[in-house]
Amino acid sequence: MTSKNLKKKKNLWFERLIALTATVNLALVLFNLTYVGWRDFYLRNLTQIQKIYDPIKGIEPHRETQNYLETVEELESLISVRRINSKIAENKLKELRDLSVEMIENNPFAGASKSGTLEKIKNRMRERIDNESSKGAFSTFWSQEYLSKQGLIRELNFFNQKIKPLISTNYYRQIGENGELIDKFWIIDLPFIILFTLELLARSYYIKRRHPGFSWLNSILWHWYDVFLILPFWRWLRIIPVLFRLEKAELLNLQDLRHQAQQGIVANFAEEITQIVVVRVINQTQSSIKQGDLTRWLQQSRTLQPYVDINNVNEIEALAGIFVQTVIKQVLPKIQPQIVALLQHNIDSAFNQSSIYRNFRNLPGIGQMQSQLSEQLANQITINFYHALVSATEDPVSAKLSSDLVKRFSESLADEIQRKKVLSEIQSLLIDFLEEIKINYVQRLSEEDIEQILEQTRKVNSEVSIPLLPDTSSSQSAYINQTRNR
Repeated sequence: MTSKNLKKKKNLWFERLIALTATVNLALVLFNLTYVGWRDFYLRNLTQIQKIYDPIKGIEPHRETQNYLETVEELESLISVRRINSKIAENKLKELRDLSVEMIENNPFAGASKSGTLEKIKNRMRERIDNESSKGAFSTFWSQEYLSKQGLIRELNFFNQKIKPLISTNYYRQIGENGELIDKFWIIDLPFIILFTLELLARSYYIKRRHPGFSWLNSILWHWYDVFLILPFWRWLRIIPVLFRLEKAELLNLQDLRHQAQQGIVANFAEEITQIVVVRVINQTQSSIKQGDLTRWLQQSRTLQPYVDINNVNEIEALAGIFVQTVIKQVLPKIQPQIVALLQHNIDSAFNQSSIYRNFRNLPGIGQMQSQLSEQLANQITINFYHALVSATEDPVSAKLSSDLVKRFSESLADEIQRKKVLSEIQSLLIDFLEEIKINYVQRLSEEDIEQILEQTRKVNSEVSIPLLPDTSSSQSAYINQTRNR
């Protein structure tokens, strides 16, 4: 193993160690954030965790509810030695009746946002005694007559199984001098913060040595997500650096998730930016037309500076030549049967519309002769027209005449467009046309489904790029060379 590979392996193990440490810290943060809401679960199933973590959150048993449960325990200890009908037992039962009424009236559960627990206690006691009054139900339950009649052990078991666990969930949370609830999680979190701070400084120092032009701030922001690991607030944001580090340590693959998120962001931005850009371009074009830029451009078109040509090729002429050559030499021969059929049909129609022919078409042989004549005429016209086109393209004189025709056509069209009436109509139509584009098509950009955009983007990215087609037409190359040599 080379020294480079060994160094890379050591770095990977270090990254994994830091990533796992950050994961443990995140787990503790999430546990701390959810502890109060899940405290009842820990109280029922994981009592040791509840006993250890209650002091960290400043949680202690509520005095009223705790006193109530201790009084019940005193009663149980008393009746194990003395009879339920004794005077001491009666005093203890009276005390429980008073405490029950006090608990219902004062609602000690409200401070812990557990008023619903008190309602559950009251409902269970009402159902047990069959009394609509919760105070009356408790007074009946803690009486010598009821306990003796219904069975002392049976009723105490009901209380310990159905009522006591609910009362035990109540608590009091201390408030600090700053007016905030006590939370000593910082004691657990501080060693992690110190470790991550040192690691961030070491990384920043290493980056600054590699890039001397960087400031300390730039070096720290190189791994900006690590800043969340040292913040004593908003601790839930530590999930961001944890995910980054787990992926960097090759313990988690988030490529698909990141790709999906990036595409979603890009699609949303693209929608907004495209709409803004298109509307702005249309508005500027409309404004230019209204200000007369079209008129000035037409008037100055003949006096403008010479056109800058970067390759000594008239691209418009070259493209037109390629198009003409392709149509004449490749397309027209393939569609010749269809052209002949169309011409024959029109010739037949002309014959049928002729009054002279209608007088003679019933004569023997005239119909067949007309059909043959139409076919011959159609073929001859098509062949002559094709040969004329080929000759025009290959004859230099014809090419020169065609070029002059196009040039004169362009000049005449420009002169006619500059007439005030025509120009005004063109300007008005262009402005209205652009407004229609803005209303109809730009609006569709905002209405297009983002999911459809994402799907199309993924499809485009997944397709193999199509290679450029080679130039198979020698005539096209010859035409371009000819154009260059002019």
